[in-house]
This record gives sequence, C-alpha cells and structure tokens, in this order.
Amino acid sequence: MSEQLKTRADHVLEDPGARAVASLYAQSYLTAAKQNNVSDAPDELASFVDDVLTESPEFHSLLVSDSLSRDEKLGLIDRVVAPKSSEYFANFLKVLIRHGRIDLIAEIRQVVVQIQEELAGKKRVQIRSAKPLSDKSRSEITNQLKSKLGFDPILQESVDESLIGGLIIQVGDTVYDSSLRTRLKTLTGRLTERTLHEIQSGRDRFSHPEGD
Repeated sequence: MSEQLKTRADHVLEDPGARAVASLYAQSYLTAAKQNNVSDAPDELASFVDDVLTESPEFHSLLVSDSLSRDEKLGLIDRVVAPKSSEYFANFLKVLIRHGRIDLIAEIRQVVVQIQEELAGKKRVQIRSAKPLSDKSRSEITNQLKSKLGFDPILQESVDESLIGGLIIQVGDTVYDSSLRTRLKTLTGRLTERTLHEIQSGRDRFSHPEGD
C-alpha cells in the first residue's frame, strides 16, 4: 500500500508540541469511545473532517476564528453539527472548543488513523527517492520491510532529486540512508581524512630528521 506525501508537510509535522497535544486528544477520543461502546467514532471523525470541514472551508474558518467567542462556537456545534451527529461526537467537539483546541481537529483525525493502522499491524514508512518508484521497486521494498520489521508498511513516497540515487527510508525515528548523495559524502570525508593524515605524517617525518 502506498500514498504520495504532500509537497508541504502539515503544520503538525513541523510542530512537535501540536503533534503531542493532538495525540493526547486522539487517544482520549478512542478510549472514551470504547468505554461508551461507540464503535463508529473514527468514521464519524473522518467524515466530519473530510465531508464538512474540507467541503465547507467557511464553516471551518468560523470554528477556528478568533472573531467568534467560545459560546458562539459552541452554539454553532449545537445548531449545525449536533442534529446530524452522535451525541458523543458533538460533545467531543465541544471539549475541543472549550479547551481552545478545535484547530487541531484534522491532526487529531490523522493520529486516530495511525493508531488504527498500528492496531491492524500496519505502520507508515516514509520513502524518499531520487525519482518516482516503479511498481516493481515499490513491491520489493514493501516485501523487504514486512519481512525484516514484522509489520505491513504503508509507504509514503516523496521525490528528492538531490539524492542522485538510492533511498532514504524512515520508520518512526529511525532513518536508513542508502542514498548515493550520502555515500558520496561519506567517501569524500574518508578521502579528506586520509589526505590530511598523509600530510600530517609527512610533516612529522620532516620535523624529526634521522640522527637528531
């Protein structure tokens, strides 16, 4: 399974603090849903982000706007969302509004999706390559990762021509760099170190002539 990365990462990926807060709300959302036997909580969250906020950017702007008070936003949820959603989901949106976190709704949805993937034995893997992967390469990478790491990888692909060749694979915080750019850089560093060593050895020989 594969999906293309956006050309610009979502701001939550650029802000570890926001990511951490979104993760806490996502965990709480799923835990409370399980405790209250709300089985479709993930689907309802996804539908709200995709079908409501994405399709109605004006409504999204109102929810995150500083021009509306907290009570006015809560009123919007009561009038617009609550009649068409479960009580559980409407209450969750109200919690986000009361805590000033409604702007994290898309990020919370993203974390919920990833949690579900991990529960299903899947994990996202970022792949950077010098050119788009072929179907054959993609299949080989998927099979190798599954065999070595023990989960079904979901490839998130991006192209970085500066790599020249090879791949950079990131699984969580672990990076596997087999790019030609890095190999050339490493080789250059070794050659430079060897040259400096030889120069220094030559200096040592001339500074300590035999017989002194």
